[in-house]
Amino acid sequence: MSRKQRYYTFDELARRQTPSAFATMVKPVGSRCNLDCAYCYYLDKEAIYAGIEPQMDDALLERYIRQYIEGNRVDTVTFVWHGGEPTLAGLDFFRRAVALQQRHAGGKRIENALQTNGTLLDDDWCAFLRDNRFLVGISLDGPASIHDRCRRDKGGRPTFARVAAAVERLRRHGVEFNTMTTVNRYSEGRGREVYRFLKSLGSRYMQFMPVVEQVCDPPHGGRPGIVAPGTPGSRPAEWSVSSRGFGEFMCEVFDDWVLSDVGDYFVQLFDVSLAQWVGIRPPLCSFCETCGDSLVVEHNGDIYSCDHFVFPEYRLGNLADTTLVEAFAASRQGEFGAAKHNDLPAECRRCRWYFACRGECPQHRFDRTASGEEHLNTLCEGYRLFFSHVDPYMRRMAELLRAGEPAAFVMPWARRRMGLL
Repeated sequence: MSRKQRYYTFDELARRQTPSAFATMVKPVGSRCNLDCAYCYYLDKEAIYAGIEPQMDDALLERYIRQYIEGNRVDTVTFVWHGGEPTLAGLDFFRRAVALQQRHAGGKRIENALQTNGTLLDDDWCAFLRDNRFLVGISLDGPASIHDRCRRDKGGRPTFARVAAAVERLRRHGVEFNTMTTVNRYSEGRGREVYRFLKSLGSRYMQFMPVVEQVCDPPHGGRPGIVAPGTPGSRPAEWSVSSRGFGEFMCEVFDDWVLSDVGDYFVQLFDVSLAQWVGIRPPLCSFCETCGDSLVVEHNGDIYSCDHFVFPEYRLGNLADTTLVEAFAASRQGEFGAAKHNDLPAECRRCRWYFACRGECPQHRFDRTASGEEHLNTLCEGYRLFFSHVDPYMRRMAELLRAGEPAAFVMPWARRRMGLL
């Protein structure tokens, strides 16, 4: 923690003292995966467990499900299954999970989201996902020329064809899905192309995640290890997107979207940005003033502060000796969440776009300001470019919503502004 003055927002204090709702991301097989994606920040986590990645057993699965449902004092509880590759747990594991959810539901509505690379989804999987109303996130970086640069299997073989086939299978079975697309070095300058490609596959809900990692070379050769921001001896990973490249990518996507797709296609960053312009809490922790609302539960019951901070120093305990509510309400988790604001450079707080950015995710804060302050987000230039580009359209959509009109009414206005009408 830095020596800057520490403080909690009123919102943060209220949520910590009387937690009524919090999120978890559960890793039933830890970092185990059938792919070997170059930029994956989770494959290295096997080292924490000495290379041993057992599957979550049934007793632990039930303890987690019961605690999570009971700890959330809201009508709807959403489970997020992640990895690694969670489908490696097998279909029977998820059948047991659904049965346990119903056993402990206590009248609450249970929802499930599964993030997968899609390569193991067959017709049986798709039927199960449809029948149990799972929302499926498919990791797909764009056309084969982009996707296959980083997303290969353990044998080094490309995976695009298998993932595209999985998307088609999900569509055929009527499974609701969205796409999670990394924006990396190889997708720079191709934002419009990637967006149109994803639309052509039937994706109506899209997440674009910038890949900016710090790595350290192992002492005896092999795969560079992804490390936490500020780790001595770390360097930018070769696949990392440039700050300006990310901003330009998202501007390209936005220009296509705002002209013809508002209300029909949904891009997470655009939803988040509109929330900021309207003045409501955004639906993504990276753009909130503080963070720490989503715990990670590992295959052995270990609890961590955040998916991007599964490092020993961020371990909050284990389900064998603490509950999820206790971990969420712990002072260490409160300090972790408040540090998102407290560790910001003064330059960020003075920035015109601070209300929209909030410093973004702490995992990307490993640069310095011109005056030498630490913890500047390495994507700062890109976000400044993006927010300044979308500002007129966001202000117009905010005006429409306040007047009781749909945001989609921005489209003819945008066409006139761009000289297309």
